[in-house]
Amino acid sequence: MSERTDHDAQRTDAERDLVEAAAASHGRIEPMTEVLRHAGERLPLVGQGQTRRHWELLATVASQDLVAARVLEPHLDATTILEQAGVSVPQGLLGVYASESGGQTVRAVQSGSAWKLNGTKPWCSLGSVCSAAVVTAIVGDEDAAASGALRRRAFLVDLEAGRQSGAVRDSGERWPALGLSAVTSTALEFHEVNAVPVGDPGWYLTRPGFAWGGISVAACWLGGAIRLMRTLQAREPRDDFAAAARGRVDRMLAAAAALMTEAARHLEEGTLDGDAAEIAAERLRGTIAETCTEVIRVVGEATGPGPLAGDAAHARAVADLQLYVRQHHAGRDDARLGRLLAERPGWSW
Repeated sequence: MSERTDHDAQRTDAERDLVEAAAASHGRIEPMTEVLRHAGERLPLVGQGQTRRHWELLATVASQDLVAARVLEPHLDATTILEQAGVSVPQGLLGVYASESGGQTVRAVQSGSAWKLNGTKPWCSLGSVCSAAVVTAIVGDEDAAASGALRRRAFLVDLEAGRQSGAVRDSGERWPALGLSAVTSTALEFHEVNAVPVGDPGWYLTRPGFAWGGISVAACWLGGAIRLMRTLQAREPRDDFAAAARGRVDRMLAAAAALMTEAARHLEEGTLDGDAAEIAAERLRGTIAETCTEVIRVVGEATGPGPLAGDAAHARAVADLQLYVRQHHAGRDDARLGRLLAERPGWSW
């Protein structure tokens, strides 16, 4: 699950365009957004016989530039969601907005055959430049007997039409991040915005690809760690400490890549679904997040302050990875895995 197994000669023209856009990004979103806005050739998606290729593409793009990967991953996730739901995939750059933090949420109301969205959706990365997005919203009455998961439904929203009518707008919040600084994240406000249902209520969280999408994000983290390994590779080991650092990072990356490859195999064989998918995703995401944290530490100790102070690309890659990998919630996600294993003792050791 690294560039050694993803040879350029085996890539399609569309995949090569994405890798080239990532190489030209240098922390900017424009090269990748431009390619995705006009993408015509089909890209490899999870669960359609090309899962390993999909994850290798994300890791390869991320190893060039994590900002580029942060643009690509949700676009492919949205495409996968829409195809799984049987909804036509629109042209342009796509996003997925499912956060409901801080008590903010979006409600969906049906009027005849039409659906309208109202409310605030927080943490909408690239919300100001995406053409359309899959957005989760609450349906039904507040006092409905159904659980929160069953009352949540996904919708496809044409953000360009919304902006043109003034119905969807940025909240004006400033994005102060140092890592992934070009991937501006803000809140979007919806006022009677037209929306197309994507799956039934509850489908978004219970669909086959929900856990798979979490692994796709981990593939990007892995690519970010591979980028930091290159800083070590560019330096000739001067002593046993430097050689050990290089060997340790290589060993960790190889183990993480093997986990990704194994997960892709099980997924395509049809054995990575339901409980198995949830548990595998938590195990894999936690392992790769821990690997990334350790790679940042080992590379930093082995190279000293030089690359962080004098190599802008390396310093940016470290900051980008530190922020991106925090999508893993560390002990909280481990606790979720522990509860899953307690409820399903057959999956434990």
